[in-house]
Order: sequence, then C-alpha cells, then structure tokens
Amino acid sequence: MKTYSFRIVVEPDGERWHAYCPALVRQGGASWGYSREEALRNIHEVVQMVVESLLEHGEAVPEEPGDQVQVFAEPQVAVNV
Repeated sequence: MKTYSFRIVVEPDGERWHAYCPALVRQGGASWGYSREEALRNIHEVVQMVVESLLEHGEAVPEEPGDQVQVFAEPQVAVNV
C-alpha cells in the first residue's frame, strides 16, 4: 500500500472557487464549489476517483514532480486546519 499526497490549488473564480490538482489535471483533476471549503471537499473526491480509475485501468499514478506529489510506502494521516 502506498499513500499519495497531492498538491491542490484553490482559487477564487468570480462567485465560485476553482480547485485543481496540477499532477492530475490532464486526467480530469479539477472541480469547483460555491465556497473554498466546498471546493476542497469536491477536489478531494475528484482526486480519489481519478486515482481509483487509473489503478482500475492499470495506469500509473503520477509520482512526480516532487513539488506536486509525495509518495509514502506506509499509511499516513493528513490533517488540514
């Protein structure tokens, strides 16, 4: 089991918030929300779905560039505050 940590960008976009994962944007790693928190929840779900889809189809999950993806051999817990 590997743990992947992906960098996420969240930006205001008019009356909404745009969120995307630079390492997964080619695979559809983007979302939005009416609040920053909603955009973060949505991008979390999208990243999870993209990674699961890559694995289901036998495709590699991006492990680089290092400033956008960190991979750990052991389970990790991330807490956002």
